[in-house]
Amino acid sequence: MSYYSTGEVSKKLNLSVRTLRYYDQIDLVTPSFKDEHGKRFYNDADVLKIEKVTILKSLQLPLKVIKKVLSQLTIEQLLSIHKQSLRQNIAELEQAVLHTNTLLNILKVEGDLQWEHLIPLVRKERSDEKEKGNWNKFFDEEEQTILQEQLPKLEQDDKLINKWMNLLKRIDLCVAKNIGPESEEGKLIASDVLLLTDEMFAGNRELEEKFWRVRKSADKSGLLNLYPIKKEVICFLEDAIYLFEQARE
Repeated sequence: MSYYSTGEVSKKLNLSVRTLRYYDQIDLVTPSFKDEHGKRFYNDADVLKIEKVTILKSLQLPLKVIKKVLSQLTIEQLLSIHKQSLRQNIAELEQAVLHTNTLLNILKVEGDLQWEHLIPLVRKERSDEKEKGNWNKFFDEEEQTILQEQLPKLEQDDKLINKWMNLLKRIDLCVAKNIGPESEEGKLIASDVLLLTDEMFAGNRELEEKFWRVRKSADKSGLLNLYPIKKEVICFLEDAIYLFEQARE
C-alpha cells in the first residue's frame, strides 16, 4: 500500500495543506498512518475519500452534510453527482461564451465598453421570469415566438448580428462626420435596413411596426433587455428611411 504526506496529497489533488489539515481537524478525512515521529500519512483510500469530498463540495454542499453522506454513497451515485456537476460547469461555460459574444458585438459598434450598458446585459442574476413578463406587456405569445426566432441576438456570432452591428457602426460614423440621412450613404443604409427588416419579419408589416415602436423607446427597450441604441442613431435611421421611401414613390 502506498502512503503520501500532506504535502504530496496537496500537490496530487491541487488542494492547500491548510484545507487538508482542516479536514483532519473536523474528522472529515483523517490520515490513516502515523510514523514514529508523529508525522501523518494518507493511504490510497484516504486520497479517494478526499476526492469524493471535492466532488460533493463542487455542488455547494456544506461540509457537515458531506460528512454525513460520504460513507453512504455508492460509486454509481458518486459518478452521477459528478456528471451533474460537469453538466453545470458546461452550462456555465456556454453562458460565459454567450456573454463574451455580447461584449465583442458591442465593442464592434461602440469602439469602447460602456459599462452602464453592459452590466444589465450580462448580469447573471437577471430574472428571466421578470423579462418574460415584460415581453408579455407588448407582444402576444405568437409574436414573441416569431421575434425570438428572427431577432438578431448579441450573444450570437453569426451573419445576421454582424450585418446589424455593421449598420449601426455605419450610422455612428455618419453622425460623427456630419453626413446627413439625405446623403448617398444615408440612402444605402436605408436600403440595407429595409432589406434586412423585410427578411427578419418575413413581410409581417404589422409586427414590424409594432416592434419598431417599442424599439425606438429607450425605456421599453430597457425593459426587454435589448441593446440600447443611441437617440441620434434612431433619428438618422428614421429620416434616412423616410427620405428613401419618398424618393421611390
